Amino acid sequence: MTPAPIAVALDAPDLETAARWASLVTPHVSTIKVGLELYLRYGPDVIASVRGASGVQIFLDLKLHDIPNTVAGAAKAVARLRPAILTVHAAGGAAMIRAAVESAPQTKIAAVTILTSLDESDLDRMGLAGPADEAVRRLAALSVGAGATALVCSPNEVAAVRAEVGPGITLITPGVRPQGADVQDQVRVATPEQALADGADLLVIGRPITGAADPGAAAAAIAASLRRTTAS
Repeated sequence: MTPAPIAVALDAPDLETAARWASLVTPHVSTIKVGLELYLRYGPDVIASVRGASGVQIFLDLKLHDIPNTVAGAAKAVARLRPAILTVHAAGGAAMIRAAVESAPQTKIAAVTILTSLDESDLDRMGLAGPADEAVRRLAALSVGAGATALVCSPNEVAAVRAEVGPGITLITPGVRPQGADVQDQVRVATPEQALADGADLLVIGRPITGAADPGAAAAAIAASLRRTTAS
């Protein structure tokens, strides 16, 4: 059975827990996401620990954001870990995104548009011209023009971004919550089925899976729901 297009966010308290969660969910999902906290705590060793023998795709979510030369060096440094996907902030600009793309040619560079924890009032206070979907669309176009082959946007904007960038770009959507799940610190959210229907390629889901009593069963249930949706 083909794994579901889900990246499970391993926001684990320690390396052993992260590796255990990864082993439980990898039969059901295509991708494991390693974020900033886990990577900074354990370094490159975390990649081998969560990849295990499964060969699951690794999504290294470091959200690099610095001058182009620094991002180029950082992207080159982590490319040796063979992540399938590496994130940079779209707000770093075209030259920075291009530097990451050129320094990690075997890795899909995903540009993060607007964080899913931000709402319209946050954008106003930050001085970003809104509304959010317009800001995301502008950043998406800039990123793709600079060579990014993936974009990270909330489920609310995925349909507009797909219309903007066309079918060849991978759209990754955090802020995905199964029906009835606590939204926690996310404010622009949707169900997995809705995000996929709107054009997302990869759904980032963390606590609804890793916070469950049985993360493997939770991943399997969401994967089965997505298969039913795509089949109908």
